[in-house]
Amino acid sequence: MDAPSTTKTTGAAYAFGRVIVAPLARMVYRPQIEGRSLVPRTGPVIFASNHLSFIDSIAIPVAAPRPVHFLAKASYFDSWGSRQFFSALGAIPVERGAGQAALDALDQQRRILEDGRAVALYPEGTRSLDGRLYKGRTGVAFLALQTGAPVVPVGLVGTDVVMPVGARFPTLRQRVTVRFGEPLDLSRHGAASSGRARRAATDEIMAAIHALSGQELAGIYNEVPAATPIERIRQVLPHERL
Repeated sequence: MDAPSTTKTTGAAYAFGRVIVAPLARMVYRPQIEGRSLVPRTGPVIFASNHLSFIDSIAIPVAAPRPVHFLAKASYFDSWGSRQFFSALGAIPVERGAGQAALDALDQQRRILEDGRAVALYPEGTRSLDGRLYKGRTGVAFLALQTGAPVVPVGLVGTDVVMPVGARFPTLRQRVTVRFGEPLDLSRHGAASSGRARRAATDEIMAAIHALSGQELAGIYNEVPAATPIERIRQVLPHERL
């Protein structure tokens, strides 16, 4: 399925989500939102968050004071109902993966930012199954350095309790905390083409997320289990993770 144009909103479903779904979710789940006033209301913004649960991509758009877009697996858009739900949240379909797929996703996010809009990303790359905060991948820093967009760090607390891995629906018995931090200007680290600048900027982002989430640091990357011997070797060898 082709991704929607990033020069337009995601249509009626997204407008419905902003006007109806988001306020309803805030009323039902009563998230504790901190630092909302710190979020720039206009211009390109990157929300960089820890990742604990499927509902993280719902919590951020619901709590943010402005529209937020994020990339979601293309398979989530296969059925009409699922497509309408994710479009209402500001999701844009993308083929997930490493290599060229990761570069294509970054390019898609860059176009969103160049439109002056906001995107939400997870520097860890995938959900933390043990609650620890893993080492950040450099894709978020690359986008920030390439576009000049400020990065708003986000600390999510309790989303893994409200909807743990394997749960079909979130519980209403617990509340989620969404903490927005001070926007980070990462330009002082250097150009996007510099690996050292990307790594230093990524480490600054992760330190800000850690200060907001209070998670234990894992000190390693959160790697999906390798499917082939070649992939296992590649994971062991030093290389940049986007």
